[in-house]
Amino acid sequence: MYRLCIFDLDGTLLNTIGALTYVTNETLAAFGLGPVPQEEMKHMVGDGYRKQVERSLRWCGDETLLHYEEALPLYMENFSRDCMRGVAPYEGISELLSFLKERGIRMAVFSNKPHAQTVKNIETIFGRGYFDAVRGEQPGTPKKPAPDGALLICRELGVSPEECLYLGDTNTDMRTGAAAGMDTVGVLWGFRDRGELEAFHPRYLAAHPSEVEAIFRAAESGT
Repeated sequence: MYRLCIFDLDGTLLNTIGALTYVTNETLAAFGLGPVPQEEMKHMVGDGYRKQVERSLRWCGDETLLHYEEALPLYMENFSRDCMRGVAPYEGISELLSFLKERGIRMAVFSNKPHAQTVKNIETIFGRGYFDAVRGEQPGTPKKPAPDGALLICRELGVSPEECLYLGDTNTDMRTGAAAGMDTVGVLWGFRDRGELEAFHPRYLAAHPSEVEAIFRAAESGT
């Protein structure tokens, strides 16, 4: 029986690709580069903003990363201002969260997005205190796919990893959940495709949040 559900943020709870693309292209434009198409950006995000900036610069032809060090603080300046641009929950997410709350399942968010912007995204959309824990990238804790942050959430909430279901839309998330000893759900409504997720052997795949509800119902009934 699962007692805790940990959600990735970008591409799992919230559709943030518009904001991520806008801020990245705003940053690249300062160096006469870009724009990166939104569909291409889906393959650049998920491993923290530094890797996102690096991938974007390389895509634009800056193979030596001439602008990398200058682009990082500019990206964060732009992101602090525009991280909520067009952000919205995916269809069915609100219903899934209500379902979990009704059953007393603890809920947490674990993201490679900088912590301040992770909190801003979550609290703007869902309100303060809606989740039992919210953790973004912060000093002292390795980014995903290191399991440290996920395990910290478990300890904070008094739940064992075996009692946790971990949801995410990228190989990074599948690797994180597996490394933490958690069952994983690869969500197919996010930024990556079925093939990428299947290659990392999630316990479940879900094409819609309602299918996650079905996983919990099956666990409740022992089927």
